[in-house]
Amino acid sequence: MDFIIAGLIVIATVAAMEWVAWASHKYIMHGFGWAWHRDHHEPHDNMLEKNDLYAIVGAAMSISMFIWGSPMMMGASAWWPATWIGLGILFYGIIYTLVHDGLVHQRYFRWVPKSGYAKRLVQAHKLHHATVGKEGGVSFGFVLAGDPAKLKAELKRQREDGVAKIRESAQI
Repeated sequence: MDFIIAGLIVIATVAAMEWVAWASHKYIMHGFGWAWHRDHHEPHDNMLEKNDLYAIVGAAMSISMFIWGSPMMMGASAWWPATWIGLGILFYGIIYTLVHDGLVHQRYFRWVPKSGYAKRLVQAHKLHHATVGKEGGVSFGFVLAGDPAKLKAELKRQREDGVAKIRESAQI
């Protein structure tokens, strides 16, 4: 029974991490944390970006949960669900790395999806990168992607309202 509960905690954590990632991306990375995130939105030839520091933050969250859940580290203060939360954060980080950095930005492999959800993810994230600067924007999640037609309409509305500046190369 404990294994089922642990598995449910891992799955719930992976799902919750998409919300955490969305909120962090929208309100931190495109807010006061823009100094780390800016280079992710600008052309460059560097293998690493300042934006990659956010992966270290995610790793620290996961490691912290593993420590909190470890009786060896925390003694009687250990909280067993923390280990499984840490594993869920780790799994989300792996998914993020494969989907966002790998598929969308092609940092690790080259594959351009022609159809299906993978194509929708790539389109949604390209629309996220259609803005110049940190203001406005769409599609702040990393694994869940909205309908590209609706995202284009939202970007058009933001441009018309003066909220977002759209790159000239973007087809909105």
